[in-house]
Amino acid sequence: MKRIISVVCVLISLLSLSAQETYQKETFISSCGDTLPYRLLRPETVKAGEKYPLVLFLHGAGERGNDNERQLTHGGQMFLNPVNREKHPAFVLVPQCPVSGYWAYMERPASFMPGEMPLDAPLTPVFRTVKDLLDTYLAMPQVDKNRVYIIGLSMGGMGTFDMAIRYPEIFAAAVPICGTVNPARLKAAKQVKFRIFHGDADNVVTPEGSRAAYRALKAAGADVEYIEFPGCNHGSWNPAFNYPGFMEWIFSQKKKK
Repeated sequence: MKRIISVVCVLISLLSLSAQETYQKETFISSCGDTLPYRLLRPETVKAGEKYPLVLFLHGAGERGNDNERQLTHGGQMFLNPVNREKHPAFVLVPQCPVSGYWAYMERPASFMPGEMPLDAPLTPVFRTVKDLLDTYLAMPQVDKNRVYIIGLSMGGMGTFDMAIRYPEIFAAAVPICGTVNPARLKAAKQVKFRIFHGDADNVVTPEGSRAAYRALKAAGADVEYIEFPGCNHGSWNPAFNYPGFMEWIFSQKKKK
């Protein structure tokens, strides 16, 4: 058993190392002087005159830090899959939240129940910097402004809801995984297409938040789909990333005119 565990650990380390070697390690400094480590994956070939989608990926609380590595733990390999890279060339931004931050909120919310989530939370310093980073890439002529996507898991799922609410004019589609939000905020994001994932046995961020988000978006007239995994606890990003057509759905979305 110990040998099996050791082999598994080595394989995970090799996969993580592979992701780290393929994503460019970058540091962004905002106009306010705030520093944000992030990883960048470019299309394998950037052809002159062509435009490519952009994906903003937000990690969970367990991957916070300043090593500019841990944020690739979950989902990083998905974009390195050679078939995905060939079929869906894109710019992928993977920033890393500091340990002291919590993406959309100044601190970890006291409750993850949807009705108890913050209603008027101010824009956090780290999200202000993420937005500045995003703007620098949106200004590039190679980026297709009609095909900008945001994906996030857990803390990043909450951040995905928050970003789509604050900047609905930017995102064509949002994929929050095991996140939560106060549903009263979601009317502002009704023009964004949503695909929400959650495990029905999640005892960390309970599925009530995703269920309430689905109902609120549906009532607002949004294009929204909710996929719930029976018996799945908090790690619903694993079945979500392997859900049939996960990548195809994302990259087929275009911003509503």
